[in-house]
Amino acid sequence: MALKITEEVESYLTAKAFCLTSAAWFALATTIGMLAAGYLIAPDFMANIGYLQFGRIRPIHVNLVLFGFVTPGLLAAAHYYIPKLTRAPLYSERLGLLTVLIWNITVLTGVLALSAGHSQAREYAELIWPVDVMVVVGFGMVAYNLIMTVRNRREPILYVSIWYACAAVVMTATTYFIGNVIWRPDTGALTGIPDAILLWFYGHNIFGLLLTPLSLGVAYYVVPRVTRSPLYSHSLSLLGFWSLLVVYTHIGTHHLLQVPVPTWLKVIAIVDSVAMVIPVMVFLINIWYTARDKLGEIHADIAGKFVFTGTIMYFFVSIQGSMMALPQVQRVTHFNNWVVGHAHIGVLGFAGMIALGGLYHILPQITGRPLYSRFLADLQYWLVLIGVGGFTVVLTIVGLIQGNAWLNGETIYRVLPEIHLYYILRVSIGFLIASGAYIGLYNIARTLFSRSRVEAP
Repeated sequence: MALKITEEVESYLTAKAFCLTSAAWFALATTIGMLAAGYLIAPDFMANIGYLQFGRIRPIHVNLVLFGFVTPGLLAAAHYYIPKLTRAPLYSERLGLLTVLIWNITVLTGVLALSAGHSQAREYAELIWPVDVMVVVGFGMVAYNLIMTVRNRREPILYVSIWYACAAVVMTATTYFIGNVIWRPDTGALTGIPDAILLWFYGHNIFGLLLTPLSLGVAYYVVPRVTRSPLYSHSLSLLGFWSLLVVYTHIGTHHLLQVPVPTWLKVIAIVDSVAMVIPVMVFLINIWYTARDKLGEIHADIAGKFVFTGTIMYFFVSIQGSMMALPQVQRVTHFNNWVVGHAHIGVLGFAGMIALGGLYHILPQITGRPLYSRFLADLQYWLVLIGVGGFTVVLTIVGLIQGNAWLNGETIYRVLPEIHLYYILRVSIGFLIASGAYIGLYNIARTLFSRSRVEAP
């Protein structure tokens, strides 16, 4: 018999809106990324179009990926699994839809401002003051809606995914306010070394206290569901949660080892960067033991494939990050394409893959019908996976060439011809990821707006 549309299915309007938001901005973000990569091959590419210059579209690409694609994708899953785990409806769907509207206006305003040349020129904090305020308001609205849902829960036990999601939005609203120096509307910055310290406190925590906990929350929900297995250890999940919050908060200064910041702050950043192995391995042991002997179920489920692959990427990017914090390693790896490759593994390979897995897991639940095309979802999986893998190899090679050349005193004009071929490969690989993004947008839109229904078993 056909599955009837229930009130519960119809109620997930906020999750649906965040799904479409994530898919749409992902397509645009990858397009902008390819355009930026094209400038590295042909610097005069579109040279007469001011709003498409590299210095403007590069921060557009970064902010679109962070706040347009990955975060909304992870929030879409959170707006589904928190009501499910609390056995209570979302506190306010109207507030949720208003949040999505404000979120999209914020992202669009930020893109238009950056393309017009209005920037605060700080890494990951380029958005101008009015947009910063809108970002904090957006996170505050999400936090209020989710926390009130938890407050109204009918389930006494709080599953760890709820801990991660709620902590992520509350902590990010705080760190964003501090790191973007919102109390200084004229500059959005302090001066000198204090500004650098504050910036990287925020800059690294946008990954550690936003993308990471949101991603782990999705993984902790999806993997047990897909494998039909209980979580290996609830105690390990809480150990991983608290160690992540304690350790990750202080590592941003490892970006400033060449800067005259206080030595004690550098030592804390290096030690905590190495100590990140604790929350990372606690999570991976927990999630991989949950999936033990269940790889067949994961392979058969498209959401499981995305999420489990994201956990593998988490292992690689975290081990790489701990290693890169060591001064002797950083002499070669810092200020070159090695770091760019590292960022792509983390944001796209880890958080991005898990965000896509979360979307594909909740879409049949919130629409009451299957994915429009499992084939297209599988195709997107392989395009993104090959793209991330290709980026990792190409950008790592380029980074090592650059790092060793500059360490040995080579001039830039002698290095550029050596890496030109790799930049061509980078654009070619980026085309795969962009294609996957547009395929995903089509698949998700058709799933949301198609009128076909699931046939009940």
